[in-house]
Amino acid sequence: MRQALQTTLWSTDEAPAIGPLHPHRTPLSHGAWIDLLPGWLTGADALFDHLAENVPWVSERRRMYDAVVDVPRLLAFYSAEMPLPHAVLSQARDALSGHYAELFTTAGLCYYRTGADSVAWHGDTQGRGAHADTFVAIVSVGAPRVLALRPREGGGVGHRIPLGHGDLLVMGGSCQRTWEHAIPKTSKAVGPRISIQFRPPGVR
Repeated sequence: MRQALQTTLWSTDEAPAIGPLHPHRTPLSHGAWIDLLPGWLTGADALFDHLAENVPWVSERRRMYDAVVDVPRLLAFYSAEMPLPHAVLSQARDALSGHYAELFTTAGLCYYRTGADSVAWHGDTQGRGAHADTFVAIVSVGAPRVLALRPREGGGVGHRIPLGHGDLLVMGGSCQRTWEHAIPKTSKAVGPRISIQFRPPGVR
């Protein structure tokens, strides 16, 4: 399953660690917002290697219309009762819970192996996200991939944000109800990326 991660300018030999949590906020429409903090997690390439080798990745199949198709990425999910696959992820989850005064409990991991791996437009609207403001915090390790955002109702100004190398993106306010996000496919030569999505209880 593992894809080679090309060494980058961000690579160091240091152990993975999180830095100060001082993100920059960008207001969106309808009470939505995103916080961005590039390089929040140092030693990100070492964490990528650890996760790629040690997480029990699953290749899922889902029904789409009249066919059952492969999900174009590998997946793993850690419930609130499960230990996370690296201590720095527990530290990140605790820091996010303290900063946003919201208890982040679960972690969903996605492994994008090549530019052919992707996730379609969606909002995390199962559970609380369907009717109330909530948070989704994403930490990215590995090579950058674009996370795209657009207003759910159409029109307006979208955003395309490359995420990788320990970057943090937090979606808050009404973002899951009023905006959609995606990781588009790309024909460009891109390296592998793993995203870790921290969510509060009842948000999927």
